[in-house]
Amino acid sequence: MTATRTTTLLDVAAEAALAVPGVVGLQPRLAHRLAAAAAPTRTDTTPHRTSPEAGIHADRAPDGSGWHIEARCVLVEGRRALDIARNVHDRVGAAILSHLAAFGVAERVTVEVTVTRITARHDAA
Repeated sequence: MTATRTTTLLDVAAEAALAVPGVVGLQPRLAHRLAAAAAPTRTDTTPHRTSPEAGIHADRAPDGSGWHIEARCVLVEGRRALDIARNVHDRVGAAILSHLAAFGVAERVTVEVTVTRITARHDAA
């Protein structure tokens, strides 16, 4: 798969994860956050936002037989984190399989969901 398709894969996974009720955001990995912090400061007044895809990581399986997707989710309190994580797992997996099928690709997909934070309802907005 080309880099463009990988980027699209990240978009598909991020969209699927963010569509799950109880998910208020995706949190980037530490390496991405450190790289953003080391980047030159912005001169405009537009607030810097991390793209949702930054909370999604995709790797090819070592043997080339499929994809491993990691989704790092921020959840809202008041719901069972396990239920939300399972829903994210299922929806991201289904979305990626559907996306790959659109390109005529049938590969194995594994999905790992990490809950990085649970936030109060009033903080979610």
